[in-house]
Amino acid sequence: MPMNFHDPSNRSSYTTRTADSSWLELISKHLNLKGKQAVDIGCGGGIYTRALLTLGAEHVTGVDYSAEMLKGAESNLANMDAVSWIQGDAYQTGLLSGQYDAVLERALIHHLNNLPACFAEAHRILKPGGTLIVQDRTPEDCLQPGSSTHIRGFFSEKYPRLADIEISRRHPSEEVKTAMQISGFHDIQELKLEELRAVYDQPEALLKDLHRRTGRSILHECSDTELEELISYISEKIGRSGPIIEKDLWTIWLAKA
Repeated sequence: MPMNFHDPSNRSSYTTRTADSSWLELISKHLNLKGKQAVDIGCGGGIYTRALLTLGAEHVTGVDYSAEMLKGAESNLANMDAVSWIQGDAYQTGLLSGQYDAVLERALIHHLNNLPACFAEAHRILKPGGTLIVQDRTPEDCLQPGSSTHIRGFFSEKYPRLADIEISRRHPSEEVKTAMQISGFHDIQELKLEELRAVYDQPEALLKDLHRRTGRSILHECSDTELEELISYISEKIGRSGPIIEKDLWTIWLAKA
């Protein structure tokens, strides 16, 4: 069954990583956030809320529809003053219009069916000339084969129905760009990023992470028995020697309000 983002047991699922330097470098190359006001919609555990602050944002507002995710984010960024949290969703954030320089929507849109409404809300809260950053996987990104760096590819190899689920919830790039244009955005750029997810000293560390389903909502589609079988399958594929350097392939769209 799909991941329940309101379940307290999942509160810390999206708090255990930090944004990789490759992400920071790509965003800073295309956008100057120093002294800016930013919003992280679908902030989850606050990993990229922190990253926006690292890039120099003066203040970041994290928005999520799950009170449990926000509790995890607050704990994750407990010592940071330049951040605030609000419970809201991508269609109705509850934020004031025209107040923000940048809006980030990372790993969000595959949970949504109405992209024009989502992007219209982002456009509403952005200042004229502000930037929308959308990061997600396209169907093509999801179908990359499994390897010691692309662990997700093994999920679909073991259970082809997971590929069907992934493709059904992912938006093709042209659909994303069209929805942005409908919502009033222009100067749309599409970028690709192979982002470091984690480095595991030994394969066992990866397998433990998979067992916890950490930050991998697709694994909530597996029963406990299926998950154990998947972990055994991946263990055979990657072997017993480390380290394992796991990367994820993403598409990033930048657009101006």
